[in-house]
Order: sequence, then structure tokens, then C-alpha cells
Amino acid sequence: MKIPFGAAVAATGAAVFGYERAPAALRVVTDTRSLQPGDTFLALRGENFDGHLFVSEAVAKGAVAVIVDDSDARPPSRATLVVHDTLQAYLALAGEARSRFRGRVLAVTGSAGKTTTKVLAAQLLALRYGARVLVAPANENNEIGVSKLLLNAENDEHDVIVAEMGARHYGDIVTLVAAVKPHLGILTNVGDAHLEIMGSRERLEETKWGLFAGGARAILNAGDEASIRRAPALDASPHWFFAGESPQHPPTHRRVTALIGTGSLLEIDGAHERAYQVDVRLPGLHNRANLAAAIAAAGALDVAIETIVEAIPTLELPPGRYERLALANGVVLIYDAYNANAAGMTAALDAFAREQATHRIAVLGSMAELGEQAAELHALVGAHAAATKVDTMLVGGEFAAELANGAMRAGFPSERIVPFATNAQAAQWVREHARAGDVVLLKGSRRYRLEEIVQELTP
Repeated sequence: MKIPFGAAVAATGAAVFGYERAPAALRVVTDTRSLQPGDTFLALRGENFDGHLFVSEAVAKGAVAVIVDDSDARPPSRATLVVHDTLQAYLALAGEARSRFRGRVLAVTGSAGKTTTKVLAAQLLALRYGARVLVAPANENNEIGVSKLLLNAENDEHDVIVAEMGARHYGDIVTLVAAVKPHLGILTNVGDAHLEIMGSRERLEETKWGLFAGGARAILNAGDEASIRRAPALDASPHWFFAGESPQHPPTHRRVTALIGTGSLLEIDGAHERAYQVDVRLPGLHNRANLAAAIAAAGALDVAIETIVEAIPTLELPPGRYERLALANGVVLIYDAYNANAAGMTAALDAFAREQATHRIAVLGSMAELGEQAAELHALVGAHAAATKVDTMLVGGEFAAELANGAMRAGFPSERIVPFATNAQAAQWVREHARAGDVVLLKGSRRYRLEEIVQELTP
């Protein structure tokens, strides 16, 4: 979306140089590889890059203006906006673009499942809005990704924006909400991700709860303790979602979207209840909860429930989430290591326990950013693995010993625990020991790059 030049200056508080060369409106890009003549180049900084080094290249490619926070980087031949911080300016411009967007906005956050929920919601929304749904690729959920998403919105092309919001620091979500201004907000859960950075579980909860700081209608997990505890503080009654194996324990909240097992969908609104037969093919209770959240959001954005029910068997998970890969020797790999926290690890193990297999081999990498609770949480995951139907456990990463000790304290035989120091070692063990009919789960933090095991086994 193009931002009128005056509005861009006002939003960013920029000092303008070369005003007489300024374009009437700015189409902002941050990557010279995608820059088109007539665009405005904004120079972001990161740990491993500095966009100010590419200002000359941007001008050579036809940028009509640049935005920098280093006045020495301004080119003499182009209008230049000098701001205090280009990242803050990028988010401010995104907020300006959002204020000009006439469609509706759904935002998703949570400790686990937010990317999956976003992807499922986008698929369901496309049933009504088609290509007029704008959704960020992959997990572009920080200030840069969210800003890029909002600035890509066009009123003549989009009716709905689906934004994912991640948080790596206390208060991050409130900052994003100020720009995104969502009409609806899905909070998948409040778990243990980034505890090391947040400092405490209370600060983590407060950060996630920032999703509703701008008045977004809440869609909450009826199985999430923090959401149940904090929901009474909301201005409006939330829409709850729920997934379970049995109808004997349905949620008691007034508005509920519930998936029971893989064959029943319940829509409850006060005294009114509707039941539908569905065919859910997504693995794991956690993914069914993500689907229930997506169904609730799609319904709130006017997608007919009958259309949703018909589409459920065709829905797909994003890459790296319980991704099934068949090897030539008859072994099945399940790659679910895009990221990991304790809730996600146990959920993946629960889904893995339902796999039909001769032997179940769990390759567990460590988790990251858990702070003082890291050892305890790894031990709990190890114990959970022992309680499921895992036959052999490979453990790696910084907290491999804690994973192993937790499993052994829960009664798992030590001779069936295999430590690995590198992904190549883990791949070699699987190559030598896994046989046709075996299923291998790869689960761990993105830090440990377990996809390297996939690459080793699928040349």
C-alpha cells in the first residue's frame, strides 16, 4: 500500500532532505532484490546486516526516496527521510497502512501452534474470500514481518489480513497490536516458550494477553489455564475453542467451537447447539485444537459452517509440522522440528504414540530459551516420552542428559536411550537400526537444525 508522503513524514517524525524531489506517495521496500523503480528504500539494521550499505544500490535500481537513521547515508540525488530508528519507522508506516485498510484483520499469537493456526485459518477464509486473503508466509511474525505484511495490503486486492504475532521480549505483542489493530485475536495457549527472555511466567502471560489491548474480540483455548483465569477481565465474552477425545467433558463456556475426536464438530452458542459430522485428518490433539480455533475465526468472519465442514478433510499443515516423509527402505520419518517448547514436545509425542509402527523411535533435540526451568522442563518431556509408546529414544543438544534422566526416572530402560552429539550421528544410527515398518519422530528446537537428519536420510 502506498503511503502519502506527508502522512509518512508525520507517522515517522522524519527530518526531510531533498523535499523538492519527494514522490507524492511511498511504496516502501527493505530488500533491494525486490525493489522496483519508483519504490522507496528503507534501510533496516540487524545483527548480521545493515541496509544503509545498500542505499547506493537502491538508488541505482530506481528508488525515488530512501529512509535512513544515519544521515551520512543519505544520497544527494534522492528525497531522504532521516528517522531516529528505521525499524520503529517501518512499524509506524505499517500502522499508517493499516489505518487505511478497509477490510478485517485477524491476529494470532500463543506459545505454540500460532503458525499452524494462522495457516489453517487462511485456508478456511479462502473458501469465502479466495485470493483476497493476505497472510504472511512462514512465520514472519516480528516487527519486520508484520510491517511487511501490512504494507503489502491493498484495498482493491484484499478483504482480510491474517497476521501472526511472535514475542521474544516482554511487551512485544502490545507493540505489534498498536500497528495491526486486529478485529479478532486468537490466543492459542500460554505455555513456556521464551521464559528465559521474558523473566517469569506472569510476564509471559501479560505479553501474550497484550493481543487484546486494542479491543480485539477474543478467541481463547478452553484448555488453557491462563486464558481461563484472565478471561473475566475482557470487555466482551470470548469465543472459546476446544479439542478432546470424548464428549463426556465438554467445555461449559457460553460460546464454544469444539472438535471431539476426529469425527464431530460442536458449535455451541448459549442454549443453542449444533453438531456436525466431520473428517479431521490432521494428526494430534494439539493440531485439532488449532483447527478448532481456525474454525471459530472463520465463522466469525462469515465463512459458512457447511462450507467449513466440507473442506476440513482437505486442510494441510504448514511445512515442518508433523511432516511425514517415506524413506526408500520402508521407514517413515515424521519431521516436527520447526520449533519446540515443552507443550509442543509432549503434544507431538502424544500424536506419535498413535502411529501404527513396528517400532517407534523418537529423536529428541533440546529446547531453547527456557531459563531457570530448562532442566526441569526437559526432565518432564523425557518422562512424558517414557509414558508414551516410544521404543527407542535418541537425545541430543544441551539438555540431552536431562531428557534421558527424566525418562529413566519414569522407568524407561537406559539401554534404549541413545545420546547423539551431532545430527550426522543421529542420522547414522537411524540408517543402521531403523527397519521397514518403523516410524521415526524428529522433534526439537530450531536451534538444533534437526532438518539436517532429514537431509542425511533423504539424499
